[in-house]
Amino acid sequence: MKLLEGKTALVTGAARGIGKAIALKFASEGANIAFTDLTIDATGEATEHEIAALGVQCKGYASNAANFEETHKVIDQIMQDFGRIDILINNAGITKDGLMMRMSEQQWDAVINVNLKSAFNFIHAVTPVMMRQKSGSIVNMSSVVGVSGNAGQANYSASKAGMIGLAKSVAKELGSRGIRANAIAPGFIITEMTGALSEEVRNEWAKQIPLRRGGTPEDVANVALFLASDLSSYVSGQVINVCGGMNT
Repeated sequence: MKLLEGKTALVTGAARGIGKAIALKFASEGANIAFTDLTIDATGEATEHEIAALGVQCKGYASNAANFEETHKVIDQIMQDFGRIDILINNAGITKDGLMMRMSEQQWDAVINVNLKSAFNFIHAVTPVMMRQKSGSIVNMSSVVGVSGNAGQANYSASKAGMIGLAKSVAKELGSRGIRANAIAPGFIITEMTGALSEEVRNEWAKQIPLRRGGTPEDVANVALFLASDLSSYVSGQVINVCGGMNT
């Protein structure tokens, strides 16, 4: 039997990148997939078809994850379409890097709202669903910079550190209802965003990583599968670094 057979997973920001890799991995293990992105454009539609081709139910939803009311409406719609939500992956995120003395209020607010407030919005909306089901797994996609910080990324680091604190708090609040919450802290993962960096910059990154390579979205997806499935039924309130040994 597949690890997620009969379960429904909701992955935010999953039209591409790490979110898409997680959705595909979950679908390959039998999960029906609901995913959100700011807009469901041609890329989102292609992702929807690619996931559905694995033989599961899949639907993409256009939603501003940072908007509280929109989030609750999309959860209501997903419940109408799927009937249940067993897994929530809070993956939606952006970067707007800059040194602290030059960072604008808009840069700060945008990153905190999209990365951290969106996680609050979705957890707030799915909690009643999971409480009725008396089960659920919530995974916040944090970052190694949420653990160690990073110059030029005060807003991003703060948002990702907040996602860790949020997961730990939810784990304590909802554990008695059979709901688990954890966080994943990826390191240097090769995606479209990091792929835009020069080869020189990527090589410098690799030198800092004991495994001497960047990670792949599939590396992160494998850990997300563990946390979403019953393989981790006694794991809650934890942070797992997926960084090739960079952050030890």
